[in-house]
Amino acid sequence: MGRFKRTLVAAALATTVVAGTAGWAAGSEQAAVTGPPAGTAEWRADHFLHRTLPDPATATPRTVAAFFASLTEDQRGELAARHPLVTGNLDGAPVALRYEANRRAIAAEREKALARAGDAGLPRAVREEARERAGHCERLLAPGRRILAFDPRGRGQVAEVSGDLTTARHTAVVVPGSDIDLASFDRSHDRYGTPAGMAAALRSEMERRAPGTPAAVIAWAGYTTPVGLGVDAATGRLARAGAVRLERLLAGLAAAAATPAAPPPAVFCHSYGSVVCGLAAPSLDRTEAADLVALGSPGMRAGTVKDLHTGTRVWAAARNPSDWIGKVPNVDLMGLGHGTDPTSPEFGARLVPTGGAHGHTGYFTPGTDSLRNFADIALGAYASVR
Repeated sequence: MGRFKRTLVAAALATTVVAGTAGWAAGSEQAAVTGPPAGTAEWRADHFLHRTLPDPATATPRTVAAFFASLTEDQRGELAARHPLVTGNLDGAPVALRYEANRRAIAAEREKALARAGDAGLPRAVREEARERAGHCERLLAPGRRILAFDPRGRGQVAEVSGDLTTARHTAVVVPGSDIDLASFDRSHDRYGTPAGMAAALRSEMERRAPGTPAAVIAWAGYTTPVGLGVDAATGRLARAGAVRLERLLAGLAAAAATPAAPPPAVFCHSYGSVVCGLAAPSLDRTEAADLVALGSPGMRAGTVKDLHTGTRVWAAARNPSDWIGKVPNVDLMGLGHGTDPTSPEFGARLVPTGGAHGHTGYFTPGTDSLRNFADIALGAYASVR
């Protein structure tokens, strides 16, 4: 009876929060970018190889990997030149080819944005927005950056590799939460709260913990995230769309792996990203993800680890006292809320100590227990997590 009353109180609180009395109405509803990459129609109609190209909407990553393996180097390069947006976002395609294709796509988007920025016929606000977008693209084109995915549609989506996927013995994927897009992917402030900063910090810590063992971490902002703390952040609509994309990413990494003997990646799911991971979990097996780690999580849309129906290990980072996510009610009522707190005993996840972490975005800060433990999980050194 007491538990029922607590659920009713939490549900009432959640409804009040989303109604705006606690400030959550600041979020704006987002249209999820879904489906195959831009340029798919042109890809499907191209028969320069005198054969049908794999359909980006239906071909599995393994089918894609087999297709590219059957091509010559020149043929692969020609596809990247003719269809950079499709090739760069095609899970299962060789990673080096995706880097090349995405540099082309990002350069094209930069030029498009610069043209809009210089168009005197457009409103000043539009020209300024275009100028900023060109700047974001310019940063992604800096020497040494490895962009695994780039989708300019909507607010823009990006995935970047920190390290070398072709030689890595251990890998990880970082799935971020709300307010992440092309503009905030590698912003200069709150560095360790950005996907790029999280991935770089984790890779550095992995290599510090295991010297001489090459590691790679993917910062994956490959889905439409909520903006602000509105209804999008309190429901699973955007997470469901993101889960499909995350599943394909992980299946693609397994299909295109340069070192098949290497273990599958650990997936670190921050904030709303843990909702994405929770919805993707039932489709993942141990060949695609070794571990799921929820941190700063509002819930994984599950009551317990068993409800995730996954064979991967599930971890939850202990919430530091200054993380505001602890004030979010853990309910699941009529699609509102994301379920049980993953750090609670009843959820059943393995708890990760996070000493030294501060705030909602401080879990990847160098010197924290959380970052050290994340590195040990990604390295498979589970006995060292304490």
